[in-house]
Amino acid sequence: MEFTLKRNVQIIAAMLIAAALLQVAYTALYITQPEMDRLFLWSLEAVLFTVLAAFAGSALVQSKRYTLGFAAITMSAVVNIVQVGVGLTMFAPFRDVAMANEAFAPAAGAVVAFSFMVYNAAKVLLALAAIVFGMGKMNYGSKALGGLTVLVGVIAFVANALSMALGRGFSGDLPIAGGSGVIATVLLALCLSSTAKVAAKEG
Repeated sequence: MEFTLKRNVQIIAAMLIAAALLQVAYTALYITQPEMDRLFLWSLEAVLFTVLAAFAGSALVQSKRYTLGFAAITMSAVVNIVQVGVGLTMFAPFRDVAMANEAFAPAAGAVVAFSFMVYNAAKVLLALAAIVFGMGKMNYGSKALGGLTVLVGVIAFVANALSMALGRGFSGDLPIAGGSGVIATVLLALCLSSTAKVAAKEG
C-alpha cells in the first residue's frame, strides 16, 4: 500500500475523530461513573496519538500548501503522548503517596497541574490546525464549514491558551477550553476529509 498525501490526510482525519470520541467517552464516564477505572481509554489514546504523530509527520513533509497545519497536528500528537503518559504512569503513585502522607499533596497537585497544562498546549496546537485548514476550506470548498471551523478554532485557541497561563480554573465550572477543543478537533477532521481532494493534486 502506498501512503500518498491523500491517503495520509484521510487517515489523520479518521484518527482525529477517534480521539474526539475517546475524550467524549472519558468525560462521560468521569461524570457518570467517577470511580470506574479509565486506564484502558488512556492506553488507547496513547497508542492513537503515537500513530497520529507518524502519519501527520508524513503528511507534513509531503504537503506543499498546509505545512503549518500538519506541523501543528504532529506536535499536538507528540504533546498528547506526554500528557497521557503522565496520567498513566504518575497519577496513581503520587495520589497514593499523598494519601499516605499529606506533606506530598502539593507534589501530587503539581503533577496534575502539569498534565492539564500539557493537555491545553495540545488543544492550542489543534486549534491552530483548525484555523489553518478552516481557512483552506473557505478558499477551496464550503465557506460555511470553513468559517465555523475558524471561529471555533479561534475560541479554542484563546480558551486553552488562557488555561495554560492562568490555570484550568480560569473559566470556573464551564468546560470552555476542553469543550471547544473537542469541537475544533471534529471540525478540523471534517475539513481535512475534503482537503484530501486538494492534497491529491500535490502528492
